[in-house]
This record gives sequence, C-alpha cells and structure tokens, in this order.
Amino acid sequence: MSSDFYHSSIVPYAAIIVKICRAYTNSQEDFEDYYQEVCLQIWRSRERFNEQCAWTTWIYRISLNVCLTLLKKQKNNQAIHFTSDVLPDSISVTNKAFENETLNQLYAAIKHLSEVDRAVILLYLEEKPQQEIAEILGTNPNNIGVRIKRIKERLKKILDEKFN
Repeated sequence: MSSDFYHSSIVPYAAIIVKICRAYTNSQEDFEDYYQEVCLQIWRSRERFNEQCAWTTWIYRISLNVCLTLLKKQKNNQAIHFTSDVLPDSISVTNKAFENETLNQLYAAIKHLSEVDRAVILLYLEEKPQQEIAEILGTNPNNIGVRIKRIKERLKKILDEKFN
C-alpha cells in the first residue's frame, strides 16, 4: 500500500475504521487484525470507487463489510489470514481500543445486538443522518428510524440489567 494513499485516504478516516473494528472484536489483537484488513481492502478497492457516494460512505461500507465477513469466518471456525503483523504506529499508539472501561461497557452492550444493529447504532453515534445510514446499509431511511428507536431501548435495557 502506498504511503501517500494511506496518509491521504485512510488516516483522516481512521477514527471511523477504529470504531467499526472495535464493535466487532473482543481483543486488541483481533482489533488490530481487523483494522489492517479493512485498510488493505480499502486500498484494493480504491479503483472501484466511482464517486456515486462520499468517500466517507465508501469507508463505512468497506469497514462494515470486512468486519462482518471476518466475524462470519470466525463463527464458522475458518482460518482467517491477515496480510500483516504490524499496525501502523499512527494508529496503534493513539488508539488503544480496549483501555477505556466506560467505553468497554458500551461496546459490551452493543455486542449483544445483531451485526446489522451494531452497524446502525455505530453510524447513529457518529451522528450520520438516517438517509446516509440507509445508503451505507442498503436499506430504507424509514426502516433506520424505527431500528434506531428499538436499538436504543434494547441498549438501555442491557445496560440497566448490568448496573442494577
């Protein structure tokens, strides 16, 4: 992967990738593997980006698709092959994904949701409009509004049960 592409087209969106990878992993090691695979897939698919959507939307789509694919492979107990063992310093030093306990509790609650609901709530927490969430996930904006309401209720119930 070219350094120029990485620094201009991935690093500015690293927070997005970090949040999505964090929601679908349970350890720092898995997180780093998922992050690397997402970056690789973004680089590999860069030629197919046709500007019909924003680059940010493209990043979300690829990140979600890669994480869901890797998660499905893990569930099926298939071997996952990653291409690199080293996370770039700019990410690993500043984004220790599992160090904040409050954030860990939120992610633990989010992990009780289905894979699609996780994606919806992550995009909602990023303050993405319902129209963009629907575009990223390939669904209807009205469906997203209903889902968000139900997801919030489910998360509240999960967190209340954990702390009460």
